[in-house]
This record gives sequence, C-alpha cells and structure tokens, in this order.
Amino acid sequence: MKMVTLNPRESRIAAVLLLLLALLLAYFVLLHWWFVAPLRQIHGEMADLRDTHSRYAAAIAEKPALQQRLAALGADQAASRAFLADDDPNTAAADLMQRVVDVVGNSTHPGSCQVSQKMPLPNPPVTPGEPYRKAAVSINLSCDMESLANVLHALEQGTPYVFIDDLSIYRNPVAAQQNHAAPLEVQFTLSGYLRPSHASPAAAPVTAPAGLQQPGEGATP
Repeated sequence: MKMVTLNPRESRIAAVLLLLLALLLAYFVLLHWWFVAPLRQIHGEMADLRDTHSRYAAAIAEKPALQQRLAALGADQAASRAFLADDDPNTAAADLMQRVVDVVGNSTHPGSCQVSQKMPLPNPPVTPGEPYRKAAVSINLSCDMESLANVLHALEQGTPYVFIDDLSIYRNPVAAQQNHAAPLEVQFTLSGYLRPSHASPAAAPVTAPAGLQQPGEGATP
C-alpha cells in the first residue's frame, strides 16, 4: 500500500482536526456525562419544583374563596325545592304516598282513577356513586288512559322532583271481557331524593406536599 505524503500545510490542518476531535472526545468522556448532564437534570428538576410550588401556592391562596363558594352551594342545596321536604326516609315515603293521593284527586274526574295500593319500599335501589339518599314507594293505580296520562304528567312535572320507574300497565282480561271500558291496572315505583341534613359539606384542606410549604407552615402529618 502506497503511503500518501502530506505537505507541511496539509499536515498542520490534519493535526488541528485531530486535536479538535480529541478535545471533543475528552469533553464528552470527562465533562459532559460527569458534570454537564447532571447539572442540566438538576436544573430541570428545580424548574419543575418551582412550577409545582407556584401551583400549590395559588391553590392555598384561593382556599378562603373556595370555602365560601362551597358554603353558598351547600345553603342553596339545602333550600332547593328539588329535594323532598324531609330528611327522614319514613316521613319522606309517607309524603310521597300522600302526594300521589293528592295528584290523583286533583288531576282526574271522580271515579276515573283511584289508588288501589300504596306502600313504602324500605330499601330502595340506589345507583353506585349517588351522593344523596333516596326514598321510594310502590304505587298501584286503577285508571282510564286519559286520567293516567294526567297523573303521570303531574307527578313528573311538579316539585319536589320525583322519578317514576318500573312502570307496568295492563288491563285485567276478566274485567275487559265484562266491560270494554275497564280501567287500566298500573304499577310503578315513585322515588325522590331526601333533603341533605347538613347545610354544606366539609371543605377538604388544601396543603402542599412536604418540602413545598410556605415559611412558617408545618408539614401535614
């Protein structure tokens, strides 16, 4: 293999390039991975901590306003007409049954609809995650079609809010054979939510993680 002879100028250029390559390699091996990279990581973590501290400080500063807002919402909730008038399930169930009797009496012609059976449900079914307690009753009616529509409409459109579930409508076949205008037999569950017993829920304290407390604050155990 024939060796290439470099002139003095090319030798100097090659020496400079080799020196630069050696310095670059020495930087990465001796400085970057041991000093520069850890310092950059620490700088990034400090920036994240400052951002977290700012967000928690802002949340702590807003705590009084949030507590006032929660108290106002709790007061509005307790005074809302959407809830049943009582916070006792037995009394609320009795009110529901009386409401059905009143609605049937006020929304229909005499004899066109009547309450054949009414009874409270001691353990009404609840949906997981529901924040309020429920009272429910089982209702049986004997109504003609027009009166039934008026009763159901009056129940669902009035206040406090009630909900009709498990609705079953049928006509007694024996009565239908004897009388073509035999009333409809109706069964359904009527439920509503109990009025909250407390005016407002307890506000959860807003605290910063350990190490981010303001001066003079102690870490939450």
